[in-house]
Amino acid sequence: MTREILLLVEKCSHCFSYYDIPSGERLHSIALPEFPHEFVVDAARRHAYVGHYGVETSAHVGHGGTSIFQIDIAARRLARTIDIAPLNRLHGMQMDAQGRLYALSEERAQLVVLDHPETDTAPQRAVDTGGIKSHLFALTRDGQTAYVMNLLSHTVTRIRPHDATVAPVACSPGQKPEGHALSADENTLYVTNRWSHTLAAIDTATMKVLREAPSREDPTRLYLYRDGRLVVTNYGERSLSMVDPESLEEMARIPMEARPIALSFHPTRPLAFVSQDDDRLGYFNMATLAFERFIGTQREPDVSCAVLL
Repeated sequence: MTREILLLVEKCSHCFSYYDIPSGERLHSIALPEFPHEFVVDAARRHAYVGHYGVETSAHVGHGGTSIFQIDIAARRLARTIDIAPLNRLHGMQMDAQGRLYALSEERAQLVVLDHPETDTAPQRAVDTGGIKSHLFALTRDGQTAYVMNLLSHTVTRIRPHDATVAPVACSPGQKPEGHALSADENTLYVTNRWSHTLAAIDTATMKVLREAPSREDPTRLYLYRDGRLVVTNYGERSLSMVDPESLEEMARIPMEARPIALSFHPTRPLAFVSQDDDRLGYFNMATLAFERFIGTQREPDVSCAVLL
């Protein structure tokens, strides 16, 4: 029988967990080294790849981790660990339509590529991001272009992961760009600027800011819902914002009791899973714009992904 499962990194419990979506019950946890963070799931839903960031937040100092953890989703086990030292503080993780894996080293400001992540033991290539403290990135479907959020240089850089001869092109949309979402046609990159308290839309062809708008306090993450709406997690204000992608104006604000950390969408139902810093996860209805319920988690629930197993 097929079950709806939410895969969830619980950062401060140092594990990768499975939750039954209908009941909210935690079914299983896989212990990992301290402070795993971002992860991505392959198209076949066979493996998840978790980056070992190795420190609690971007504000914490430390060398961090150098490994990618390959999770066998169906078997509920750590299949293997891929050590890509000296690349460290691994944070942003993405996969392209060809199944290649991309991992971002925040410390070294380099993006690495594993062409065959199921079997590769080392990256096949790496390119500089052209920024400082490279934290997250958006990736085109073909994997030929990445847009990197550089927290300390306050830039977004466009790079070519498969061609290191192409120099990075930088844009300065605001202070501490972090959240990002690439439009469906890949012509516009939406960005949150945490210290500026602004949202920006960047033309990907020219790397120029098309428009910007004020946001709520400390907009951390940004997501593109399948109907075109943008969803912003306002960490400082403890709220969610529904945003019009054309004007960047807020269409609705949903106050919260705790800070939203990250969210993911159910693949078919109008449902978002919102991780919160009070060790709860909210089921948020994208149609009614209301939380249906909350479930308890372990410490610091973070990135999630809904799968059918």
